[in-house]
Amino acid sequence: MPHKSFLFGLHPEGTMATIRNAVSYIHDYFRFKIKENHVMIKTFAIICFIAMYVVMVIKTKWRTYTAMAVAALFIIFGVLPFGSIFGAVDWNVLLMISGTMILVDYFIESKMPNRIADLLLDKSRNVMWVAVFMSLFSGAVSAFIDNVATVLMVAPVGLAICKKLKINPVPMLLSIAVSSNLQGAATLVGDTTSIMLGAYAKMDFTHFFWMNGRPGIFFAVELGALATVPVIMFLFRHDTQPVHCEEKTEVNDYFPSFMLCGVVVALILASFLPNKPAVTNGLLCCIFAAVTALRHLLRTHNTEGWKHAMSQFDYQTVLMLISIFLVIGGLEQVGVIDDLSGIIASFGKSNLFLLYTVIVWGSVVISAFIDNIPYVATMLPVIRAVSMSLGIEPYLLYFGLLTGATLGGNLTPVGASANIAATGILKKEGYEVSFQSFMKIGVPFTLTAVTIGYLFLWLVWK
Repeated sequence: MPHKSFLFGLHPEGTMATIRNAVSYIHDYFRFKIKENHVMIKTFAIICFIAMYVVMVIKTKWRTYTAMAVAALFIIFGVLPFGSIFGAVDWNVLLMISGTMILVDYFIESKMPNRIADLLLDKSRNVMWVAVFMSLFSGAVSAFIDNVATVLMVAPVGLAICKKLKINPVPMLLSIAVSSNLQGAATLVGDTTSIMLGAYAKMDFTHFFWMNGRPGIFFAVELGALATVPVIMFLFRHDTQPVHCEEKTEVNDYFPSFMLCGVVVALILASFLPNKPAVTNGLLCCIFAAVTALRHLLRTHNTEGWKHAMSQFDYQTVLMLISIFLVIGGLEQVGVIDDLSGIIASFGKSNLFLLYTVIVWGSVVISAFIDNIPYVATMLPVIRAVSMSLGIEPYLLYFGLLTGATLGGNLTPVGASANIAATGILKKEGYEVSFQSFMKIGVPFTLTAVTIGYLFLWLVWK
């Protein structure tokens, strides 16, 4: 039983100490109760999680504060132990976002996004084809670097195009985000979940393309990506106004563009390093950002560039991500993710097609609300055990898991870090993205891509 000493003699310690002691006592008390009544605290966690998403759907402006409030409740009431707080946060993602945000601001200020926008406009017949090219371009980039980094790099180009054409940037940027998520599973280096699968199943870079004499998941993802082109054309079917670019933008500094290309190459090369620290990619992004800022300081002899970059830093997106990581960490601690994994694995133990179907589509639904990293980490050993019991190779189920878990985040604006980054960019531009408006793009993208990948993998690997 937790100690009761804090109930006496609080006043001499001061107000802040009183608060700390109170929080510590409540936390310890409920951690003790968890051991006594695990079902109660698990139910509490699930109710809080559902309530969080309900509020996020209804009150778009409250998303960050809602996630922070639930994360605080999880910590105070012992759902997430104090000792697990640091480990629950994906610092690699946060460092990548932070570094890339700063680097991208210098990229935007250099006018290069506007120049790229000019080139795309010259090559496109109308707005619809601009959207198609932007989606395919972001997807191609995200196959080799992290989805979040892709969105932060490509979104400025999309914004520049929309400003030139004087059109609403929401559909364009959401298409970029979902396309980035879509192709994250194409290669070993495209997404954290891909890296996790490669490490667990001892797969190398080439196995995603060809494995055991069969086409790998790369082809399933790319076929799904091609299948989304008609979806984009349908979504933008009314945007048939011709585009042109009369005046070409002059780039005032090419260095940020070189640094962006450099960080892409560095991220790809880093993926081949064995036993690298978990925050390697994040540190690389921060280093390239720091070099860019330092070079700008030495070149201009003033700090205005750095001040502007920091003023454009999206603190709300970072806080929201931290909070969601903590919430998911709490759910993992009390066994909710294990329960979901077990429910999925319990289906179709004697029927491979049913099991494969449940894994793919169950992963889609779960990943729309729960971060796919802890979910995939939990499911990998489950799939291996089930495959051994059935006496089959696990690769069909592995690829099905990766397809569903990677693409499922496209169903909601908070289902993937890349979506949160994109909606954060739009919010800075004055556009609030509701669940409904996001799902108008995310749902058809997801259903189309997953269906194609699901059928292809079954036909090739059954």
